[in-house]
Amino acid sequence: MSAMLIPVIFIVGLALLFDFLNGFHDAANAISTVVVTGTLKPYQAVIVAGLAEFVGFFAFGVEIAKTVGKGVVQIDHVTLPVILAALIGAITWNILTWILGLPTSSSHALIGGLIGAGVASAGIGVVIPQGFFKIVTFIAVAPILGLVGATFFTTLILWIFRNSNFRKTQPLFRYFQLASAAVYCVGHGTNDAQKTMGVIALTLFVGGVTKDFHLQNWIVLACYSAIALGTMSGGWRIVKTMGTKITKIRAREGFCAESAASMILLGTAHFGIPVSTTHVIAGSIMGVGSAQSAAKVRWVTARKIVWAWILTIPLTSVWSASMFMLINFCSKHFFSH
Repeated sequence: MSAMLIPVIFIVGLALLFDFLNGFHDAANAISTVVVTGTLKPYQAVIVAGLAEFVGFFAFGVEIAKTVGKGVVQIDHVTLPVILAALIGAITWNILTWILGLPTSSSHALIGGLIGAGVASAGIGVVIPQGFFKIVTFIAVAPILGLVGATFFTTLILWIFRNSNFRKTQPLFRYFQLASAAVYCVGHGTNDAQKTMGVIALTLFVGGVTKDFHLQNWIVLACYSAIALGTMSGGWRIVKTMGTKITKIRAREGFCAESAASMILLGTAHFGIPVSTTHVIAGSIMGVGSAQSAAKVRWVTARKIVWAWILTIPLTSVWSASMFMLINFCSKHFFSH
């Protein structure tokens, strides 16, 4: 086994750990509404969510993986220490925000990590402006799309069922919600697992294992497996925030939020735009509450979540840059001989 292959294997393993934590951290996106409404028990919800994550492998391409792997920082300036520092920064952020119960974006943590470590290694010119601005733009656009889409969809559902007895329609919406939750999980897996695929393919290329940036089938299957297992493990702290602290969620509201979020995630996946599943579903939950009454949304909680979204890329960039400098220092002084 060559000396270069050992760090490649380690980084690939770390990337899969990040993917697992992504699923664990973002389990709330997939299951919070069906658990809180009582449509499914927690263990049932995570199993359904984990299995649905795999569907994206068969239904969609890998454009998002290519965007993250080749469209954020200049691939010629990426080294193994850059990728390692980016993963450490993203994993640290995921664990910290999980402890705090904040539904932040694992995807933006990874992108912020790549940007911070890349800039620390080769300067600001390493960042690809087109890819960076596309991602930053959708930090604002994704939750707004979720909010507007869910507001419209909820208003439509309320109008269609305006003459129906609310209690009598709840069992019907429980069935609807099973379908919407499953479709949302397809969008979640399609969007989030692909980002780690891009990092692993980049690692293999930079480490000299492959001759070009190529997404092999084992990479795709490994990433979908890791994120599915993470989702099945569940992130119950964030489930509580998403399902109870933004607005009151019942089966009808859960169906509306998941339906709106699903359409957005599947649409952005089709065009290869890496959005945050967390931003989309949180915006959709806010939209559901706003459609009935703005007073039903707990805007204090929403404000905390939005601040966490804004700070994710800058903070993970700074932390990953610091990690890169530490790794670089150690490699020069302790592993150079």
